Amino acid sequence: MDEISDEQLISMAKEAAKKAYVPYSHFHVGSAVLSEDNYVYTGCNIENSSYGATNCAERTAIFKCVSDQKNRIKKIAIASDSNEFTWPCGICRQVMSEFMNSDGIIILENHGLIKKFKLDELLPHSFGACDIKTE
Repeated sequence: MDEISDEQLISMAKEAAKKAYVPYSHFHVGSAVLSEDNYVYTGCNIENSSYGATNCAERTAIFKCVSDQKNRIKKIAIASDSNEFTWPCGICRQVMSEFMNSDGIIILENHGLIKKFKLDELLPHSFGACDIKTE
């Protein structure tokens, strides 16, 4: 497969946000994950009346990717309907560190503005994080 551009990944994240199940917060978040072999998996946030049972868009996309045996992620894009950038929560950052190398890219989009970070910038010294070398 050809490499997916950052803009394409953001567009996919925006489309995923439209599918969010958010009857309580009405806060639509979408994510698109690019696996190491250039497959894209999207996810949206899925709320529950017990907020602790809510799943973030980032983890939804990552879990779909991993359940398809694509265990290494190069990039993840996050988009929402907020007027601010939507940053991944701490749990999502930790899950990212399980499946992304420290130099994996996190892309945030807000009304056409884009910010990009390496995972180790958003979660330095993460628990159990190590770069996994694949053959």
